[in-house]
Amino acid sequence: MDHQNKNKRRDFLKNTLTAATGITVFPLHQGINSSMINDNEVSLPYLHRHLAPEVRFGVIGLNHGHIYGQTNAIIRNGGKLVSVYAKEEDLLDQFVQRYPGVNQARSEEEILEDSTIQLILSAGIPIDRAPLGIKVMQHDKDYMVDKPGIITLQQLEEVRKVQAQTRKIYSIMYSERLENRATVKAGELVQSGAIGKVVQTIGLGPHRIRLSTRPSWFYEKKYFGGIICDIGSHQFDQFLYFTGFTSAKIISSQTGNVHYPQYPEFEDFGDVTLQGNKGAGYIRVDWFTPDGLDSWGDGRLTVLGTEGYIEIRKNVDIGGRAGGNHLFLVNNKDTIYINCEEIELPYGRQLIYDVVNRTETAMSQEHCFLATELALRAQAQATNLKLD
Repeated sequence: MDHQNKNKRRDFLKNTLTAATGITVFPLHQGINSSMINDNEVSLPYLHRHLAPEVRFGVIGLNHGHIYGQTNAIIRNGGKLVSVYAKEEDLLDQFVQRYPGVNQARSEEEILEDSTIQLILSAGIPIDRAPLGIKVMQHDKDYMVDKPGIITLQQLEEVRKVQAQTRKIYSIMYSERLENRATVKAGELVQSGAIGKVVQTIGLGPHRIRLSTRPSWFYEKKYFGGIICDIGSHQFDQFLYFTGFTSAKIISSQTGNVHYPQYPEFEDFGDVTLQGNKGAGYIRVDWFTPDGLDSWGDGRLTVLGTEGYIEIRKNVDIGGRAGGNHLFLVNNKDTIYINCEEIELPYGRQLIYDVVNRTETAMSQEHCFLATELALRAQAQATNLKLD
């Protein structure tokens, strides 16, 4: 596999910075402190009155543009970016241009062995993310990783084992929920009882493929785990979160490569039907977003309840409303549209709180692992979709 295709990496990162799933990417700024990032979010200083003023963090692995959303989520909530390491010089140069005060470490070990660093972020090649997370936890640090944070059941078993031994945080940033304002608002509405008891979630995650910009590992299943494991993992997180399920089983799943025979290990379509102890779910993911859409993907989430339903248009409203973060609520009283552009994104703040206080306010560890396990099991048992 060729890791040195700099032009493809550069184009890939350039596109994914602005097309990162549910993630806001900020322009170049002169520094790396929270005061330098203005995203119109509501600050909640009372949460930090009796805490350390900041969490020091490092970054290892820059192979997906999601790393910029991950980094900004921590910086804007008081984190201090200390060091970064990447093998690829072009990716490292781009990151340092965006965060010019960051130390460029000479190796992973330099960051792992820095006792002043509490948290490590990564968006490396997916196959490398779990092994790095294990090393991070064994070095007495917490870990926040881009999805898919784990790509095999064997990796999951080892990560669970080390996490139980170390009691460190292994947090996978499922950005379609955690960094999407409309989805955050939907969670508030569901918890308030706005649609009654949740019966089913339907999560649709289409993506634009942009063939010429993708690095070679993107097309090789052993490096990313498969389409359900990869972009489908967001949907399992949402399924568990909105239903409150503590157990679930895969009823059926299928994957296929129906349009890109030149990449035989690639998968461009996947769907899953699942059932939990509190309801049902359906998931569909694909790489078929047409070029005529003014977004990388028309991501949608429908949450059906006994007293109504919510539909989220995460990135675009093809009906004509500008921007993303559109929420529609229908219940026994009203039909309501809510523009969610001003909703706070709490994940970064909550994760910092958890790092300092050893709590689970951002996401429980069991939820994180169960969402991944469901995605991995659905991927493993998927039948092959073939079109005539």
